[in-house]
Amino acid sequence: MSRDLCSVRPLFGGAISTVFPQRFEDVSNIRQVPDHQEVFVDPSRDESLIFELLDFKTEVGDNGSASWFLNDLAREQDAEGFQLIEQSQVLEAPGLSYRNIPAVATTAIGEMAISKARQGREAQNLVRAYVANIRLKGVDTDVLVTAYEPILINPLSESAVAVGAGLAVPASQSGIMPMCDVIKQSLSTFKVNDWSLFGSSA
Repeated sequence: MSRDLCSVRPLFGGAISTVFPQRFEDVSNIRQVPDHQEVFVDPSRDESLIFELLDFKTEVGDNGSASWFLNDLAREQDAEGFQLIEQSQVLEAPGLSYRNIPAVATTAIGEMAISKARQGREAQNLVRAYVANIRLKGVDTDVLVTAYEPILINPLSESAVAVGAGLAVPASQSGIMPMCDVIKQSLSTFKVNDWSLFGSSA
């Protein structure tokens, strides 16, 4: 049983809200985060949860859109050994339609070896990445929710200092919510409170 305390968390000045565990700290309290992103981390587990607003990618079909973004993330991060583990069908998101224009969502899970920002390939950690893509077609926006959890921490990685090198301790053993459930929960509770966040089209 998870002993994670969850609460409603405001994103983008409260224009969006969602629910996820309180153990995730807002990175913007520590360092600058781009305006189109909200980044949360649990430093004790080297887990992160990122919410990102992107211009709608018209060239990407709804089916498999999350796996497209996951592949894109792997490329951007110069990942090695990327593997797509699973992807969902297109899911309707009725609560997120705008002016009767429907919104849809897809999810994907992959594994890859990536290194922390300034560290080279010799310090790569093996991570599992979860991506949910919410397509807000009424406001031409792709919302990306990405969660990372370490599987194997490299002794040369700066993560090893905080959480120790070797196999990561599974969330179930620590009595906390696993990342697969963290992203499911944040997806199912994702709510737009103020559509003007998306500019003049709203």
